[in-house]
Amino acid sequence: MTKDVAEQGSFGAKDYHDPPPAPLIDAEELTKWSFYRALIAEFIATLLFLYITVATVIGYKSQAAADECGGVGILGIAWAFGGMIFVLVYCTAGISGGHINPAVTFGLFLARKVSLVRAVMYMVAQCLGAICGVGLVKAFQSSLYKKHGGGANGLSADYSTGVGLAAEIIGTFVLVYTVFSATDPKRSARDSHVPVLAPLPIGFAVFMVHLATIPITGTGINPARSLGAAVILNNDAAWNQHWIFWVGPFIGAAIAAFYHQFILRAGAVKALGSFRSSNHV
Repeated sequence: MTKDVAEQGSFGAKDYHDPPPAPLIDAEELTKWSFYRALIAEFIATLLFLYITVATVIGYKSQAAADECGGVGILGIAWAFGGMIFVLVYCTAGISGGHINPAVTFGLFLARKVSLVRAVMYMVAQCLGAICGVGLVKAFQSSLYKKHGGGANGLSADYSTGVGLAAEIIGTFVLVYTVFSATDPKRSARDSHVPVLAPLPIGFAVFMVHLATIPITGTGINPARSLGAAVILNNDAAWNQHWIFWVGPFIGAAIAAFYHQFILRAGAVKALGSFRSSNHV
C-alpha cells in the first residue's frame, strides 16, 4: 500500500511551475525601466537582424549577377537569417525575451505570456528597428541596393497568392511552435541544458523555413522584416501583395499558440488526470 501511495505521489507531483498568465492590460509596466530596456533591446536586435540579412541578400545578388556560381547562394542566405536569430535570441532572451518578430510576439500574447501593452510596444520597436536596419544597408550600398531589389519580399511569378499565403502560414507556424517548445517551462525544469540551447532550435527553424520558402515568397515569416524592406525600397514591387507577409505570419502564429497551449499542454493534463483516475479505481 505504501509503495502504491509513493508511486502515485511521484506521478502527481509537478516538477515545474508555469508562470502566471500576463494581464491583458498592465499599465504598471510603463513605469518600469526594465520595460523600456526591453524595448531598446528589441529595437537594436531587429535593426542588426535586418542589416546583416539584407546586406547578405544584396551581396549575393551582386555576386551572382557577375558569376552564376558566385555568392553564398540560397543556402548561405538561409544561414544568415537563421544564424542571426540564434545569436540575437541568445543575446536578448534575458532582457526582452528575444522576440525580434511581431508574429512571435503575437503568438506569445495569445498564449498570455506578455501583456497587450508589451506586445504592441514590442511590435512598434521591432518595425522601427527593421526600417532603420534596412536604411543602413541602403546608406552603405545605395547603388547595389536599388539595383538588386533591396531585399524586399515578393511572391514569385511561378506561384499563386494562395500558395504564397500558405507558405507564410506554415513557415511561421514552424517558427512559433519551435519558440513555444524550446521555452516550455516543463522542458526547462527537466532538462537543465535547454534554457541555454533554446536559441539554437529557434535559429535552426528559421534556417529550415528559409530553405523551403525563399523560392516562393523570399521568406517573410516576420512582418517587421517585410515592412522594413518595403518602406525603404518603397516601390510597387515592394508593396504588391505585402498583406501576405502580415496576414500569413499572424495566422501561423495563432495556430501555433493554439496547438501548443490547448492541444499539447491540455492533452498532457488530461492524460495525467486519466492516469490518476485509473489508479483510484
